[in-house]
Amino acid sequence: MKQLSRFILFVVFFTASFFSVKAQIQPTPPVLPEFSALIKTGKIQLDFISGFRDVKFIGVQRSLDSVLNFSTIGLVNNPTDMRISYQDLKPLPGSNYYRIFIQFNNGRYMFSKIMLAVPDSTIDDSKKLQLADVKDAIAAAKEAGVTITNGVATTTSPTKEKPKEEKIVWHPSNYIYTTADGNVNIKLPDAADKKYSVKFYEPDGSFLFEIREVKEPFLILEKAIFLHSGWFNFEIYQDGKSYEKWNLYIPLSYRN
Repeated sequence: MKQLSRFILFVVFFTASFFSVKAQIQPTPPVLPEFSALIKTGKIQLDFISGFRDVKFIGVQRSLDSVLNFSTIGLVNNPTDMRISYQDLKPLPGSNYYRIFIQFNNGRYMFSKIMLAVPDSTIDDSKKLQLADVKDAIAAAKEAGVTITNGVATTTSPTKEKPKEEKIVWHPSNYIYTTADGNVNIKLPDAADKKYSVKFYEPDGSFLFEIREVKEPFLILEKAIFLHSGWFNFEIYQDGKSYEKWNLYIPLSYRN
């Protein structure tokens, strides 16, 4: 009986250990000229396997249109490593396309395939931030002396009389909204047939950046593009005419 109990405990321990180790194993990235470009929280990460050793440097190039206007944004730290990872901490608003440039010591060079950055499937971004989520962030902001009313944040002096609190009536847009991973989604199903553009603003109305033409029905803007957390205003234009004008909230902390 004791031997049976010990055997069962051994099987349970072995099974738990096996799945624990298996969960920690990272998937093997593609081999050049292919690579992966995943939109993560706070960055876009490129991963690939390089079989080259006589390498002078490896550069990472980025473009918004996938064909032209590629520019080098950085170099890989250890170009002779077999497994290489590069992080773009300042992605551009819109679709980010990447390619790898390999320069060899003998003067020859080559380019990888062109890859579009896509959402990381391991990050749960399915939950759209609702009013309850924003209220928690607003409560934390008030403790720091920041008052947020209808999506506009103003700092108040603790020595002055406490302003009267106003009820915040807010709901996420169906077209541009923040998800649980902190990124901003643009969802315009008929983008291919209609000409949409989007402008983003700071809460005080100062211009932040613009997407002159939304070509994809679904687009993710990495939260790092916005430079800081808090409220942001946006306006969607269809054929040059205002289509929707609203705001969104990017939390300081977020869930993976």
